[in-house]
Amino acid sequence: MRLTSYTDYALRTLIYLAANRDRLVTIQDIADLHGIAKNHLTKVVHQLGLLGLVETVRGRNGGLMLGRPPAEINIGAVVRATETDFLMAECFDANNVGCAYSSACTLKGVLGEATAAYFRVLDGVTLESLIKKPDGTSGIAVKPIRLPVPGSTKKTRPHMA
Repeated sequence: MRLTSYTDYALRTLIYLAANRDRLVTIQDIADLHGIAKNHLTKVVHQLGLLGLVETVRGRNGGLMLGRPPAEINIGAVVRATETDFLMAECFDANNVGCAYSSACTLKGVLGEATAAYFRVLDGVTLESLIKKPDGTSGIAVKPIRLPVPGSTKKTRPHMA
């Protein structure tokens, strides 16, 4: 199973906002950090706002912040809200009746159990647990790294450690 880039960007956005709760963050900050198109990230942030996970402050000094404390943001719920489907195989789609094995196949049950286990793990994780070390301090830090920029001199770009 692989998350869509949409969900990946949603999770990255929430992690970044949780790690930077002391200030407003811009979409451009997050887009630059991860090398994501700002227009695509804007759509992700809009949905996170509709879900109540992100609040926006408009104006010249505006930006984004978490809409809830990190301890109240469940990762399983975020993944469910941002993914389009969890059909592990064609047989999970009620509209698909093309499998020759459907009457006696046990694979669907195994894959169903695997998906349920996947969500049991995600449902046990909060945004807070993603940014905290076992000693209770923040586990996420953003520090500059040097990445070569084609056709120019090296450029400093932040990344998450």
